[in-house]
Amino acid sequence: MAALRSLGRRFLLWCAHEHNDFRIPEISSLAKLFQIELEWIERNEKKPYILVDVESEDDIRKLMSRTMLIRSAYELWGRAKSLEELHSQLKVLPKEFLDRYSGEDKSFRIRIETFCKHLSAKQKIDKIETLNYLPMKGQVQLDDPNVSLAMLEFYGLDPNSIPELPYDLFFGRWVCDGQRHKINKLHLKERKFIGNTSMDAQLSLIMANQALATDNMLIYDPFVGSGSLLVAAAYFGAYVFGTDIDYIMLHGKAKPTRVTQKQRAVDECVAANLSQYNLSSRYLDVIVADSSLPIWRRNFYVDAIVTDPPYGIREATERIGTTKSYTISEEQ
Repeated sequence: MAALRSLGRRFLLWCAHEHNDFRIPEISSLAKLFQIELEWIERNEKKPYILVDVESEDDIRKLMSRTMLIRSAYELWGRAKSLEELHSQLKVLPKEFLDRYSGEDKSFRIRIETFCKHLSAKQKIDKIETLNYLPMKGQVQLDDPNVSLAMLEFYGLDPNSIPELPYDLFFGRWVCDGQRHKINKLHLKERKFIGNTSMDAQLSLIMANQALATDNMLIYDPFVGSGSLLVAAAYFGAYVFGTDIDYIMLHGKAKPTRVTQKQRAVDECVAANLSQYNLSSRYLDVIVADSSLPIWRRNFYVDAIVTDPPYGIREATERIGTTKSYTISEEQ
């Protein structure tokens, strides 16, 4: 009965199996950003799924509009330890609930997705055919149907010891995918200006999410380097600026990072990266400065500091300036 009461409010988040430690913080940050009341039903950083209760599907769509670590979200219809148990749950779903998705005007498809085990096309079809009791009256449509249903199977985490049967089975309606396509859009391979220590696109976007980056925020990176974190924050609408002690990096004079590149282009710089993604309007500037000697006024505030401090030396640096006192005369 508890499962029936949660229909339409409980969702399965099917995760990308990487950067697992950042999943919960990213979702928590996005829930705060969108002011979503989220209840954790099941979360385990090692497993590829998370169960949450929210007030509406719109809340899940808001989360998925920003997340980098969740592949897809599903409205959960059933969860079981065996196929027989899952069928039993699906067979007692309320008719008025199923009627929303099973009309003759609703095209549909059913997919099988697995974690840690590969199934042949025949095995997937056999599993789909066991669901023939579902009252779907519309036409089967594999591409862009009105309703996309899925059975998801979890076979554990050890690829060297895969069980014959899954440990967990889920069934639900696909709601939407996350934003992992943006990782490729901002990938360093296509970036105009990079260095040896440039933060990769995925981590940059995750960090921007955890900083709650959004329209008209002011975000600062005190170790800006080639500006990867500025790109991610600006992509979400923030105004960005940074500082770095490395003069030759900020001015695009460092040795090229790409093996095939003999020398840097004359226009390589942080500003070029922002321009590449049509984000110039969000870029304020970068300044050569030592972050151990703050240059800002005491009453200067930013909305967030997003940075990757230098833990070691991987870029050649050049000292500039002087410790000698220097006075500008009136003539100068």
